Amino acid sequence: MAEDHRPVATAAPVLRLSSFYFTYYAALGAFTPYWALHLQSRGMGITAISVMMGLWYATRVVAPAAWASLAAASPKPIRWLRIGSVLTVASFACFLPGQPEWTLFAVMVAFCFFYNAVMPQFEAITLGHLGADAHRYGAIRVWGSIGFILVTTSFGWLIERHGAGPLPWAMLPLFALMAVSAFANRDAGHAGPRGPAGTGFWKIARRPAVAAFLVACFLEQLSFGPYYTFFSVYMDGLGYPTSTLGLMWTVGVVFEVAVFFTISAFFRRWDPSWLLLGSMASAVLRWWATALWPENIPVMLLAQATHALSFAAFFASAMQLLARHFPGALNGHAQGLFYGFSSGAGGVLGALIAGQLWPYGDGRVAFLAAGCFALAGCVIAWIWVVPRRGRSDGG
Repeated sequence: MAEDHRPVATAAPVLRLSSFYFTYYAALGAFTPYWALHLQSRGMGITAISVMMGLWYATRVVAPAAWASLAAASPKPIRWLRIGSVLTVASFACFLPGQPEWTLFAVMVAFCFFYNAVMPQFEAITLGHLGADAHRYGAIRVWGSIGFILVTTSFGWLIERHGAGPLPWAMLPLFALMAVSAFANRDAGHAGPRGPAGTGFWKIARRPAVAAFLVACFLEQLSFGPYYTFFSVYMDGLGYPTSTLGLMWTVGVVFEVAVFFTISAFFRRWDPSWLLLGSMASAVLRWWATALWPENIPVMLLAQATHALSFAAFFASAMQLLARHFPGALNGHAQGLFYGFSSGAGGVLGALIAGQLWPYGDGRVAFLAAGCFALAGCVIAWIWVVPRRGRSDGG
């Protein structure tokens, strides 16, 4: 349904787009698995870590929409991608010196705000370059997964040998490379929002199928709260070495790569809402398996392998549905709404709930609850998001 039908198959700057995904997610490959361990090494307790990681998601509520508005008002929106990338580097550098715990919270707010601001804008730029070839998104986004794998694996070995204390020093060059990539990229001529969202945008967002899609995505991201906040702490408490922990994270992303490479063929034959539903169902099984059999390495590896569905297939399907419901210039605002509501509000609430439930069963109750949240999202998607005969997206 994209409005732009020009032949973009050879026009999209695949190398430049892929480089930003690679560097952005390479840095995330250090942050997501190991940042809680680094905070532990600084003497933080579980409650403080849950609040600290909750800030990562809380800034997603406001940062994407704020940055989208600034880009919309600019004659050269790409400038805001570059500004956000440079400020990400500058704010993260503030983690390097030793400092009181209360100042770490302030630094975390600044860093997370800028880091979370840039990716939704870049997603809109990528989809703008692809135009009617949005099904090729996975072949570009996959380089982010490859960067994540390389860093997660290598950093796991480094932390096992040297501890998590020096982690910020190892991560800073990754953010610097991300900023370099931001300057190498260019706007798509029609990418991103232009002007305020307007009544037309909110009319679409209020359609039952669209609203249900956003709520289902919110619940899916809510279910990831214990995983993104405490999975490394959970495994560490069970006696897993850091190198094995890195393998756990890597297994899921290896299968994620396969999904991104092959998913365009699926979208040519099937509606993305079916894959969205399947990916959410896999999350239910994943979190319950993590809660019930954490000491069983084969089960845990299988559960991690479902990351290909519960994250990669979910995310790729969500991007397809966003492009369908919010075509053209509306997509930039839609990215801000999606990241702010589902990843932002869902993520921060998931992190805080996980922190409150963690003392019960040393994390097992938190993962059981996560499976219940994902199950609720499945029910909503099945009733309202998956197409039915005689029902349009509007109702």
